[in-house]
Amino acid sequence: MADLLSPRPPRSRLRELLDRSGPLVAPGAYDALSARLVEQAGFDVVYMTGFGTTASLLGRPDVGLLSGSEMADNARRLVAAVDVPVIADGDTGYGNALNVLRTVQTYEQAGVAAIQLEDQVTPKRCGHMSGKEIVALPEMLGKIRAAVDARRDRDLLVIARTDAVAVEGVDAALDRARAFAAEGADLLFVEAPTSEADVERIAGELAGVAPLVFNWAEGGRTPPLSLERIGELGFALVLYPIGTLLAATAGMRALLETVRAEGTPASALPGLPAFGEFTATVGLDEIGELEARYR
Repeated sequence: MADLLSPRPPRSRLRELLDRSGPLVAPGAYDALSARLVEQAGFDVVYMTGFGTTASLLGRPDVGLLSGSEMADNARRLVAAVDVPVIADGDTGYGNALNVLRTVQTYEQAGVAAIQLEDQVTPKRCGHMSGKEIVALPEMLGKIRAAVDARRDRDLLVIARTDAVAVEGVDAALDRARAFAAEGADLLFVEAPTSEADVERIAGELAGVAPLVFNWAEGGRTPPLSLERIGELGFALVLYPIGTLLAATAGMRALLETVRAEGTPASALPGLPAFGEFTATVGLDEIGELEARYR
């Protein structure tokens, strides 16, 4: 768990984690608190979800409403809250290749270990929504070249995502993924295949091209494979992007229903963290130690 004086961990740690056998599991976080909870649960990496960031900051769906600066600010807060590497959703890069240059530099300054970029048009949509459109392949290749050139730290990973499955089919998505790797993408992310057969084909045809990302989008279009099966297929990274957001929503709804029905939250309190437990979760003991040190 991060403390206020600890140095940020090197990005090379994410590369080391990805080199281990078996897929690296990255639960989603949408704010600093959820990122701390992911780390405290024992996970080695945090994924900053754009879907969850949009929902938490705006109370709106993931349809391209947030700017790059708003996303980078959120990434900075997550990085500051934890000591594990943070993988951050960079959407489309927020414009053309020149915008991608600035986006990657801004995310790198925020301290993320990896940035994910996708080939949708702007404004984009969540990868598991209908109505997506993708940019022409040459435009996306230019964005990937820009992303690779923009990073000052070569340990910052570029994750290239294609949404072509829903628009042009699996063949087109595979062609795009291969082209992304040829331009220097570090990991490949084929979004929203809709059958296990398609997942198997993607894994088989891209084996050895670059490490692969599997998006286990809770309630999304991709079949919910077991972690064992995902590992057998050779995926290097598994994202669970919105489970924390959905769980928080369910918990808040339940509490509010209790207050609405009974007038107070008293009957719901036994199922919630105690006040002291929560303050420990967010580091009150650490603050006390620092106060004593500098008094």
